[in-house]
Amino acid sequence: MNNLLTIPVLLPMLGAGLALLLGRRPRAQRAVSVAVLVIVVLAAGTLAVEAHVGGVQHLWVGAWPTGYGIALVGDRLAAIMLTVASIVTLAVLIFSAGQEEEELKQETPVSIFHPTFLVMCAGVSAAFLAGDLFNLFVGFEVLLFASYVLLTMGGTGPRMRAGATYVVVNLLSASLFLTAIATVYAATGTVNLAQLAVRLPEIDPNTQAIIQVMLLVVFGLKAAVFPLSAWLPDSYPTAPAPVTAVFAGLLTKVGVYAMLRTQTLLFPHRPLTELLLWVALFTMVVGILGAIAQSEIKRLLSFTLVSHIGYMVMGIALATHAGLSGAIFYTAHHITIQATLFLVAGLIQRVGHSNSLDKLSGLAQISPILAVLFIVPAMNLAGIPPFSGFIGKLGLLNAGVNAGTPLAWALVAAAVTTSLLTLYAVAKVWNRAFWGTPILPSGRTPASVDDDEEDEDNGDASGRMRPSQVGATLMLLALSLVLTFAAGPLYEYTSQAATALRDGNYVASVLQEVTP
Repeated sequence: MNNLLTIPVLLPMLGAGLALLLGRRPRAQRAVSVAVLVIVVLAAGTLAVEAHVGGVQHLWVGAWPTGYGIALVGDRLAAIMLTVASIVTLAVLIFSAGQEEEELKQETPVSIFHPTFLVMCAGVSAAFLAGDLFNLFVGFEVLLFASYVLLTMGGTGPRMRAGATYVVVNLLSASLFLTAIATVYAATGTVNLAQLAVRLPEIDPNTQAIIQVMLLVVFGLKAAVFPLSAWLPDSYPTAPAPVTAVFAGLLTKVGVYAMLRTQTLLFPHRPLTELLLWVALFTMVVGILGAIAQSEIKRLLSFTLVSHIGYMVMGIALATHAGLSGAIFYTAHHITIQATLFLVAGLIQRVGHSNSLDKLSGLAQISPILAVLFIVPAMNLAGIPPFSGFIGKLGLLNAGVNAGTPLAWALVAAAVTTSLLTLYAVAKVWNRAFWGTPILPSGRTPASVDDDEEDEDNGDASGRMRPSQVGATLMLLALSLVLTFAAGPLYEYTSQAATALRDGNYVASVLQEVTP
């Protein structure tokens, strides 16, 4: 079954090549892309079961001697991240089918959307399964290269400006990551994570500290933690709804995953708890204060995305079993919820012809199903019982209380305050966009809007949501409810994943054929 590890990486790359060849046949492109991601979802789900039942799955790729080649490793942490991510990408791809005609009208080259989207999926999978720092870097760069294209598709002024900032920030992080990898190799003679877990404790403590801080800065920049998060709210809102949704759901979480992996595997005795708790606290507070100040829905959601990364960093910082388990659960939850809300933001723009709260009103009357699609994930994001957001936050708060330090208590207070302010932010969207008298362009009523007229934002002023868009959003909404109703078994899975992060089985499994 170890060969299963190659499917989430290689199949999307092969699918991207085929989709590129089918550039003049959009329906065939779409069929290929959906089929590829369905297989990836099945492979990821199977891997999650195998990792749970049979332990860490690993594969040395290529004909290199064992210990020198590319290692793909799938433990419970990688498997759950990969499974949730693949479901989200599949849903977003289905949602995008409803956008394609409109994008064609705006001369957006949709022929490259599917190949690029699949390349990004391959990069995400490679990052989750990478067993060494260099191939983690390669996974990051593959997904980022694809994201540059997706972010700037259409070549509009706002997208190009946002893309320029995004590219510069990520080129900076890539340079720092390469510098960190070179430092690691010079100090230890390897970049394999399992081998590093054995060799890093043997080097000078000051060198260890330098390497750890460098990696945390790299992954913190990618995860958009404070004070490295200023780029995100300016970059994400300009992209089309499907692109923004997959960015918000996945890209920052790959950074969180890398922090989880390296902190627990490479630096288990140097958690830097105090530093990371301060980072988590400021990420929560600054992010949510930015959110409540916004009057544009996508920007508001971008700031909540930054804010809630703080919850995950809190669990990593505590470095306890409860903290790590809560961080893993909350990451899986947040991938789903944030992607759902950005898809809903795309539907709001389609129905209301704007994402500005100053130009929206009465959407609940115009589209009751849209109201449901918003309010459920919004309450989940705010952590209202009994949703999965409440369960994840409760686990993290419990971990903070058990830590018992003054800083941990301060972070517990900040987490509760952030949750309340998140409720305020989404309630503001609900009150201003969904209540009241409907507002439509030129004073028209919903029934008078012609399907053939064009809107400057969406290319279609019909205000009617396509079935594929509603179905994809409902798919993610259903997944969030599954996380809620199956929270007991899922939390047990994340608890065992947290245990496995510190029990040494990862290292033992990967190095079982390698002479130390």
